[in-house]
Amino acid sequence: MTNHWADLENAKVFLIEGSNAAENHPMAMKWIRKAQEKGAKIIHVDPRYNRTSNIADVYARIRPGADIAFLGAIIRLVIENGWYDAEYVKLHTNALFLARDDFGIENGLFSGYDREKHKYDSASWGYQLGKDQKPQKAKSLDDPQCVFQKLRQHFARYTPQVAEQISGVPAKQIEEIAELFAKNRPGTILYALGMTQHTVGVQNIRCDCILQLLLGNIGKIGGGVNALRGEPNVQGACDMSVLNNYWFGYNDAPFHNQPTLAAWTKSNGTFNRKMVVNGLKAWFGENASPENEFGYGWLPRRSAKKDYSTLGLIDDAYAGNLKLLWVLGQNPIVTNPNLNYVRDAFARLEMLVVQELWETETAAFWQAPGVDAKAIQTEVLLLPAAYFMEKEGSISNSGGLVQWRYAGVAPPGQARPDLEVIDEAFRRVRDLYKGSSDPRDAAILKANWSYQKATLAEDVLKEISGRAWKDVPAKNLKAGDLVKRIRELEADGSTSSGAWIYAGCFGGGKNLTKRRDLKAERLRAVGITLNSTYAWTWPDNMKILYNRASCDAQGQPMPARDAKGNILAPAVASIQWDATQKKWIGIDVPDVPDPTKGPDTPEGQQAFRMSAEGVGRLIAGPYEDPDPKEKGMPRDVAYVPKDGPLPEFYEPVESPVANLLHPTAQNNPVLKYPRIKGKQPIGTAKDFPYVLMTSSLAEHWCAGSTTRNIPWLNELAPEPMIEIPVKLGEKLGIKTGDRARVTSARGELVVKAVVTRRMQSLRIAGQDVTIVWMPYNWGFKGLSTGPSVNVLTIDAADPGAGTQETKACLVNVQPAGQASAEEAVSSIAPRSGGRR
Repeated sequence: MTNHWADLENAKVFLIEGSNAAENHPMAMKWIRKAQEKGAKIIHVDPRYNRTSNIADVYARIRPGADIAFLGAIIRLVIENGWYDAEYVKLHTNALFLARDDFGIENGLFSGYDREKHKYDSASWGYQLGKDQKPQKAKSLDDPQCVFQKLRQHFARYTPQVAEQISGVPAKQIEEIAELFAKNRPGTILYALGMTQHTVGVQNIRCDCILQLLLGNIGKIGGGVNALRGEPNVQGACDMSVLNNYWFGYNDAPFHNQPTLAAWTKSNGTFNRKMVVNGLKAWFGENASPENEFGYGWLPRRSAKKDYSTLGLIDDAYAGNLKLLWVLGQNPIVTNPNLNYVRDAFARLEMLVVQELWETETAAFWQAPGVDAKAIQTEVLLLPAAYFMEKEGSISNSGGLVQWRYAGVAPPGQARPDLEVIDEAFRRVRDLYKGSSDPRDAAILKANWSYQKATLAEDVLKEISGRAWKDVPAKNLKAGDLVKRIRELEADGSTSSGAWIYAGCFGGGKNLTKRRDLKAERLRAVGITLNSTYAWTWPDNMKILYNRASCDAQGQPMPARDAKGNILAPAVASIQWDATQKKWIGIDVPDVPDPTKGPDTPEGQQAFRMSAEGVGRLIAGPYEDPDPKEKGMPRDVAYVPKDGPLPEFYEPVESPVANLLHPTAQNNPVLKYPRIKGKQPIGTAKDFPYVLMTSSLAEHWCAGSTTRNIPWLNELAPEPMIEIPVKLGEKLGIKTGDRARVTSARGELVVKAVVTRRMQSLRIAGQDVTIVWMPYNWGFKGLSTGPSVNVLTIDAADPGAGTQETKACLVNVQPAGQASAEEAVSSIAPRSGGRR
């Protein structure tokens, strides 16, 4: 989230797309309803009418996978009607930058596309550079070569009428939504897995970012692009080094062609190198020095040709290349798509380790109905883990709020907290490698790993927060001091931080994540609340990222305007430049490189200091910002999406219609699917005429591993089902409570049907497209069992993020009649309700 949960109260309008916040993020909805009580409008865009739709002021039904067409039309309307904030756009985005002459798009393919390799050479997506290697700027937004005009040209094709034909949302309603969202500032966009679980997931979110930059809603109180992830947790996993392509704090994990830290820096920039040095120093301590590049060479590097995502691991297991898989806090035999293939892949592992509260479907994959356990040679180890109420430690939520929680009770039996299990496993592995001189073992033997068992969780948090390894007089640090903020980190190894964005969370030796002071700073005139003394928020306890963008070129708060300069909302000061004190001040921590650098300095003008350009990016092309202090090295390097510098609509891999914009480029052109011959079939509308979307229920959480072991939740939602439209029920002769057989190109299952007006057919490109819905929370273990919908779903994935397309695939639905013996076994599989 660019903003935070409590700030949702300050929005004037909400665009909720790809999220059922009322059911899956009820604490977010608490703040949304507070805003609604004060007059804010809620727009909900979803294929299924649900509890969020019910409280919305405007509900728009959309076809799964058509978000770019819908949002593209809104972006077009904002531009053509002059609803964009011209002053914000010119000052805080790359709108005035001159694009290259050879940039373009034709028949759905951007310039630089290689058809044989399914990849782009992105060079033509960049800027025209001056002698100083900085982007050249146009004098006005009317320059035909500037980024703004390229953006306008790109989205000119996305008329409301075209968007209606693709998405099913009526053109008139698209126009009404665009005007409602554009004219009520500040507005915020909320999204969740409904936007990301597509083969164009990254570009879906790019649409959100472009729209909010045009409206000047980024960096503002009540604005932002806000991902609804975990309300208490989840975010923290990605902040660390858990994602396959990132190190600590979202620094790129190195590739095989980056053998040295210098080579890595050439691709990532000196700013990021500084943060990597601090991370490596935390990992290797005294063993990390400038002479050995702080241990960079000890670590493994990724092959640029290999897929290390979850789906890539499954492919590797099936190929026999992955021998051991250790699964913590996940249940992939319920949640992964194309489940029959996943089960086959698990059967080829030599060992599977599952760290869990229960004997889940993953731990017992060899017990699945219809599986011949004798044919599976995989050795499975189940490590009993502690529940969240049985362990202490920090949790980080979507707004970046890091909170300490305490253990309420001791874990039962042999169950242990995850941190203790990982700590002991590492120590035992290190003992096995003791005395080795093999260079491959250096990372294990030289690791700075000496946490005390009595204070294990806090010791780890201190390492993450950071410390000084020697005196740093310029920062008023003595050896052993815990750093208080990011700018105290040094680039020479004299400081460390296990995740630089968390630097200072244990500042001055105090665990700031334990704070529970509800005293708030309040802007009396407008009633804005920011709690700076409740727990701690990354980075630097900042509540609103990019808040420098809320100010003008002189560092003073900007009102919201349209293209003609008409004021749509008054300025609200979260930060501003104080010329008397000669520093940035405010109720929030200023998001600037140095609070003493004023708006007349390069540092004081960088509203988006985490982008290489220092501004928000309407077009996301390649750019290396030169480092004036280190010749030949970039200060920062821009991220470039694999599938294009701008969002372009592509159909899901399985779609009932042809791509209306460009039939020759039906799907994401960078996507390579199927990956494994014979295991990843693609269904067609001839055999599978209906679109299936999946999501979760309020009554069950994710794979249901815990909630399906709670009797009273099972009473509320006892079994999986399929929701179908009334007309489809009439056509098939299926009534609510009847059993329905659902099939896809990958598998089939039988569940009860719910015939409901929540689901409807949509008119798409001149034909009716019927959408059905199923929850994904069931499996064959627990007190409540049932077939897993992911037997049906497709494991095609976004080429950049690796997120599976579980929101749109093709199925057939037929009356099932009486349950077969195999289906009966599936519904009464052995109960596992106990903890070990």
